[in-house]
Amino acid sequence: MIMNIYLLAITFCLVFLFITVELIRRQKLQEQYAILWLTLGFFMGMFSLFPSMLNQISRLMRIYYAPSLLFLVGLLFSLVFIMHLTIVISKLHRKLTRLVQEVALLQERVGKKESE
Repeated sequence: MIMNIYLLAITFCLVFLFITVELIRRQKLQEQYAILWLTLGFFMGMFSLFPSMLNQISRLMRIYYAPSLLFLVGLLFSLVFIMHLTIVISKLHRKLTRLVQEVALLQERVGKKESE
């Protein structure tokens, strides 16, 4: 049964990496995000292929239940990624606000010139 779980995890990692590469190829995923997802897929694959690595790392960190290290890493990855996306959205929101204001000013100028 344990071997089946590792095979399932390796299969999932390969499918995940394939989908990520396909999204890059179709230009639906920017390179800066692709690097993050490829790195995540690589580490998931490494821990699936070599589960003893996870046990060794968790012992070094004094974590007694090795899978909880995966949850911790996943949680930290998610928090960092969410923070990054929030920063990107904030920048885009400021740019959009500025653009809308400039378009409104240009429309007002055009409207004044047409009425003259």
